[in-house]
Amino acid sequence: MAKRLTLYIFVGLALGLLVGWAINAALADGTAAGQAELATIASYFSVVSNLFLRLIKMIIAPLVFATLVSGIVHMADTSALGRIGGRALGWFVGASFVSLLLGLLLVNVFKPGVGLDLDLPVATASADIATADFSIAKFVTHLVPTSMFDAMANNEILQIVVLSLFVGVGITSLGSGGRRLAGLVEEMVAVMLKITEYVMRVAPIAVFAAVAAAVIERGVGIVVTFGYFIGVFYLGLAALWLVLLAAAWALLRANPVALLRHIREPILLAFSTASSEAAFPRTLEALDRSGVPRRISSFVLPLGYSFNLDGSMMYMAFAIMFIAQAYGVEMDLWQQFSVLLILMVTSKGVAGVPRASLVVVAATLSFVNLPEAGLLLVLAIDHFLDMGRTATNVVGNAVACTAVARWEGVLGIEEGDGRAAMPVPSPMTLEIETPPVSKT
Repeated sequence: MAKRLTLYIFVGLALGLLVGWAINAALADGTAAGQAELATIASYFSVVSNLFLRLIKMIIAPLVFATLVSGIVHMADTSALGRIGGRALGWFVGASFVSLLLGLLLVNVFKPGVGLDLDLPVATASADIATADFSIAKFVTHLVPTSMFDAMANNEILQIVVLSLFVGVGITSLGSGGRRLAGLVEEMVAVMLKITEYVMRVAPIAVFAAVAAAVIERGVGIVVTFGYFIGVFYLGLAALWLVLLAAAWALLRANPVALLRHIREPILLAFSTASSEAAFPRTLEALDRSGVPRRISSFVLPLGYSFNLDGSMMYMAFAIMFIAQAYGVEMDLWQQFSVLLILMVTSKGVAGVPRASLVVVAATLSFVNLPEAGLLLVLAIDHFLDMGRTATNVVGNAVACTAVARWEGVLGIEEGDGRAAMPVPSPMTLEIETPPVSKT
């Protein structure tokens, strides 16, 4: 089923490009009325993809909550939480630094913005990207939910993680009294994965609609206009993939080819929908097959969605330097290093914010005396860039989960035969039968 779904997604992607190009070519006339008509048609296609994303968002909160609580309960030793969390955050910081550094290096070598012959916006113009109330203090305060229902309703991943930690530790502390609750949580995991299986059956249609809508409204011409920038950016993403997978092989002795084979479906889904949420359930199941125990992946993966967005980190470095080059602003090494440090901090404070990468870039531009309106240069192609950086985020988080599992000594079979190694369970967990994971 997994191979067929991957094939169907590829078909949906190809058909979306073809149909989008045909409609755009037939109706585009260069007038405002023509563009409005294209936008209207694209909005009809977007209904399908938006419905799919809403279905995904519907299951994200209960799936994250159930899998994380289940993982904590199976961990038995709650002192391991701090160790696993510390190792995960250590990997996240290192991967983020490498992503930013590699992005800065490539954008300085290829200089995609130098000599760009475009009408640049005036310095006082606005790109309409909200940057107000952006602070570390607000981010730290926002970690703790004011209500468990509010966190679940708004899909606040970090808040759900905090809530799940308390619930999981609470159930574990009950000892034998928590067995029934733990069993119910395991059943909830099975139910959510079954719902995920149903939702994923419409993924190819959603991919077709999403790609068609983007091409209908923007046309393939925008890709040609910014082709060099897009090409350099995707070259950077390819280099980042090589670095991450090489690190997995060299440091972890994990087979990168096997890992890619297991996560190919969530990568394709993330690329075609430009949505990390859409790929979350399938990434979780793919990590099961690659030998990462659920108690590790269910804890590290939600954290990675907020702290380990490697593709987005590279995009931020690219976008800022591209804008500087387009404006002819020279930035010395110290200024670029300052941008790197700023992005290392500010990128961690926008979990759950729509178009988070653009928000961070907009908030950072003022630090280097660049007008926020420079974002208008990349807004037109942001969807095409978002596809690549979202797929890269999936790869980065899969490698991070593999790394933590390896350091914990519980990585199953590095060749990825689908058997996840688990430590000897406690008496509490011996009596809980883990439901099978759906591998569609």
